[in-house]
Amino acid sequence: MTNKSGKTTEELLQEGLPTTGQLSRELKRVRYNSGFSGMLRSTVGILVTVAAAAVLIAVLLLPVLQIYGTSMSPTMNEGDIMVSVKGTKFETGEVVAFYYNNKILVKRVIANAGQWVDVDQDGNVYVNNVKLEEPYIVEKSYGETNITLPYQVPDSRIFVMGDNRDVSIDSRNSSVGCVSDEQIVGKIVFRIWPLNQAGWVK
Repeated sequence: MTNKSGKTTEELLQEGLPTTGQLSRELKRVRYNSGFSGMLRSTVGILVTVAAAAVLIAVLLLPVLQIYGTSMSPTMNEGDIMVSVKGTKFETGEVVAFYYNNKILVKRVIANAGQWVDVDQDGNVYVNNVKLEEPYIVEKSYGETNITLPYQVPDSRIFVMGDNRDVSIDSRNSSVGCVSDEQIVGKIVFRIWPLNQAGWVK
């Protein structure tokens, strides 16, 4: 077989020049590698974008928190990992996370701004003179209370208490007080760890 130069394939090989077949195979290899590299770059770019979006969502919209201490037991125990939702409007009975002295505390909302809170010596809680039904409490307690009761919640603040009333330091104590909007991390909505207890928070 000869090509346009008039030389046979054997002659070209002897001269060290590639044949048409070799050139064709090399071109296919280069195209394949180029396509694979482009696909790899595209895939890595997509993964980085998805990871960045997940981090932003986790930080800005759905902060994930780990529970420390026993102030919210038995509802939440030390080591539990919870998902929260950003927000500043909460109802009585909802669980919120908030900043306090460079830490994040988790407590239950008892009353909102303007409402009156009272706690009797047996640990029964009243909001605007109405006794709260608290099925999440195992044992009621007056606890570490040093504020004057009845107590009116100040503007733009919420009154919170831990479910483990005997050990929780919360709005009943002036060292923590009521929680401002600026302190709020979000509402605790879902437990993701341990897996056998995963589910919505009540």
